[in-house]
Amino acid sequence: MSEAHHGVDAVAQLRHDLRTPVNQILGYSEMLEEDAEADGHDAYVSDLKKVQMAARTLLSLINTKITTEELGAAAASASAASPTHGTTPGAEPTAAAAAPSATAQPATAPRWTAPAEEPEAALARFEGKVLAVDDNQNNLDVLQRRLERHGLTVVTAVNGRDALEKIAAEPFDMVLLDLIMPELDGFQVLQRLKADPAHRHLPVIMISALDELDSVIRCIESGAEDYLPKPFNPTLLRARISACLEKKAMRDAEQRYLQTIEETKNRLDGELAEAAHYVRSILPEPSEAPLPIDWKYTPSTELGGDAFGYHWIDDDHFAIYLLDVCGHGVGASLLSVTAINVIRSGSLPKTDFRDPGAVLSALNTAFPMEKQNNMYFTIWYGVYHAPTRTLRHASGGHPPSLLLVPDGAGGQTCHRLRVPGLIVGAMDDLVYNSQTCDVPPGSRLLVLCDGCYEVTCPDGRMLEFDEFTSFMQEHGAHPEGLDRLESWIRGLNGPGPLDDDFSIVRILF
Repeated sequence: MSEAHHGVDAVAQLRHDLRTPVNQILGYSEMLEEDAEADGHDAYVSDLKKVQMAARTLLSLINTKITTEELGAAAASASAASPTHGTTPGAEPTAAAAAPSATAQPATAPRWTAPAEEPEAALARFEGKVLAVDDNQNNLDVLQRRLERHGLTVVTAVNGRDALEKIAAEPFDMVLLDLIMPELDGFQVLQRLKADPAHRHLPVIMISALDELDSVIRCIESGAEDYLPKPFNPTLLRARISACLEKKAMRDAEQRYLQTIEETKNRLDGELAEAAHYVRSILPEPSEAPLPIDWKYTPSTELGGDAFGYHWIDDDHFAIYLLDVCGHGVGASLLSVTAINVIRSGSLPKTDFRDPGAVLSALNTAFPMEKQNNMYFTIWYGVYHAPTRTLRHASGGHPPSLLLVPDGAGGQTCHRLRVPGLIVGAMDDLVYNSQTCDVPPGSRLLVLCDGCYEVTCPDGRMLEFDEFTSFMQEHGAHPEGLDRLESWIRGLNGPGPLDDDFSIVRILF
C-alpha cells in the first residue's frame, strides 16, 4: 500500500527513512551504556554518551533541515550556482568548497542536552506479555531488547497480518505497533482490533518516526492508548508501559470480579429455582374427588412467603389451611414451608388438629417471632366435618375466607368467614377461638391471602375488599373464576410482577 494513501508526503517519508537507522544506533548505544554502567566499565560510558549525542544531533538536523522549505532553498541555491548562473563551464569545485570543515557546525543546528541519568528507574521490572510489531527487523531487535530488560515477555511480528494472527492465537497484555508497514499498516491493525469485541480493550501504543500531529490524532481517535515517536525516550516508554499494564491489570481484575459475580448469580439463581421447585412440590395437587379442588399460586419473587395445604385428618374431617409469612424471599419461604410441613405432618404435640383454635394456639407457641428472625405469619385454618356438612374455622391476623352459597336463582350469596385473632408468633400464650358454620350443597369455599386483593388501582387508590368480594361473588363459581381473578388483579397492577404473593384455594362441597 502506498504511503500517499496514509497521508504521508514525500518529505515526511524521507525524514522517516533517514531517522530509522539513527534510531537504531541510538537504541543500541543506550543499552550498551546501561550494560557498561552495570558492569563498572565507566571508560566506555563517556564514549557511548558521545555516540548518543551525535545521534541526537543528527536527528535534530534531520528534523530541522529535511523540510519542504529547507529543501526548496537548497534547490534554489544549487540552481543559482549552476553554469547558467555564472559558473565557469568545466570548472571543478575546490577541495575547501567540496568538503566542509570537520569542526564546523550548522549555525541553526539545535543544541542537545543529555538527559539526566536514572540508573534505578532503568531497572524497573514489569510483568506481562507484549507484542511488538515493526517491519524493520533492527527496530524490532532494539525494542525487544529494551522491553526484555524490564522483565517483559516479548513476542514480535513483522507486519500487520502477522500481528493479527498472533493476537488471535494467544493473549497479550499490550501491543506496541509501528505506524508505517506494508500490507496492513498500523492504522488498519488498530481499527481491526478495536472493532473486535474480543480484543477492543487490548491496550495499543503506536510507535512511529513520523511526528505529524494529524497522525497522532488519528491514532488516538481510533482507540490507541498512546503514541510514542521514534526514537522513543526510555523514561517515557517505561512510563507508558507501566500505565498501560496497570490499566490492563485493573480491567482484568474487574472482568474476573464481574465473572465471579455472574457465576455466583447463576449459582444462586439455580438454587432459588431449585428451592422454588421444592416449594411447589409440597403443595397438594388439584383434585376432582371426593372434593373438587383447584388453586392459583404466583409468588411475587422467586420465593414467596405463602403456603397452603389440605388433607383428610380422618375419614370424616378434612383440613384446609393457608398461611402468609411477612416479607418475601428465602427467609419467608423457609418459615412458610416449615410451618406447613408441621401442620401437614401433625407434629404439634398434644394438639387436636380437628380443633382450628387449638392448632393456631400450638403454632403460636412453636413459632415465636424472637426465634424466627422476627418474622411472623398469618393463617386461616378450617376443618370440614363431612357427616354434618359443617365447617369449623379460626384465623390469626388473616383475611376472611369466602363461602359462596347458591341462592337458588343462579347467583351466589357470599359469607365472610373470619374469627378475630392476632398474628401467629407475636405474643406468648395466645388463645385462638373457633367458629362453626353450615356448608350447603354446591357451596364453594375460597381461602386466600391478602395479595389477591391488596393492589394499587390505576387511579392510585387501593382496591377495597368489598370490590374484591363483589367480583368473586360474580365470578367465583365459574370454572375459570380463578383465572379471571388473576387477570383482573394483574390488569389493575399494571406491567411487572405483583407487589405481593398471589395465593387462593377453591373447594366445592
